[in-house]
Amino acid sequence: MLIIETVALLRQHIRRAHQEGKRIAMVPTMGNLHDGHMKLVDEAKNAADIVVATIFVNPMQFDRADDLARYPRTLQEDCEKLNKRKVDIVFAPAPDQIYPQGTASQTWVEVPGLSDMLEGASRPGHFRGVATVVSKLFNLVQPDVACFGEKDFQQLAVIRKMVADMGYDIEIIGVPTVRAKDGLALSSRNGYLTAEQRKIAPGLSKVMNTVAEKLLAGEKDFDELVAVAETELNNSGFRADDIQIRDADTLQEASVTSTRLVILMAAWLGQARLIDNRIVELTH
Repeated sequence: MLIIETVALLRQHIRRAHQEGKRIAMVPTMGNLHDGHMKLVDEAKNAADIVVATIFVNPMQFDRADDLARYPRTLQEDCEKLNKRKVDIVFAPAPDQIYPQGTASQTWVEVPGLSDMLEGASRPGHFRGVATVVSKLFNLVQPDVACFGEKDFQQLAVIRKMVADMGYDIEIIGVPTVRAKDGLALSSRNGYLTAEQRKIAPGLSKVMNTVAEKLLAGEKDFDELVAVAETELNNSGFRADDIQIRDADTLQEASVTSTRLVILMAAWLGQARLIDNRIVELTH
């Protein structure tokens, strides 16, 4: 496995792979890898000849300096995990390789509409940062396919629209959320949880699944479902942040005629902001 830190060296290896007719898959990450990331790698290996995993804690997508500063950086352990999965290349650049002039004057990519709602409304500039860095990584790695987790539902929607709008010839594969045995969606931010909070954390998916069951049973009062879910979370130790029931295909407000819904969950538990989602297919 090659560990590459510079754009120049990465380009050499990408050029060689293309000359050899190899199909390239990219797995973009911010490191602190867990089994969810390994699932992305497995999907990438099934889809291509060469897998390039990127590890870059992207300063453009953080809205708080303290959050960026304390984001876990575990490069050595990450590379060991990726090596066991037989990843071909790890691209782990320093910020000045991605943003040579810094981020203040960096050209950016923004996906209108999708970037301004939901998570984007509570974290201004976040999806601009995501779209910009992913676009840049696409240009550097030149993948045929890229794998993203469905846990970050809105992020995946933003990436899909960006790829379509910008004419990237890249297949985007959404990979189902990987969960612990107790139902908690795997996330690097789970590392912020204390032992006691970790016992409470599966409550997020339990409340989400209760909402899903009510929707499947025919309930249509979305505001009431959200209000009850918020109360349940707050009573069980969480601080509900944002719970939404949206049209899964557009992320617009759900209506009584929507047949494919997504429940989007975000709640604070101590220092960790946990997110989750579930698609609900309705038959009218």
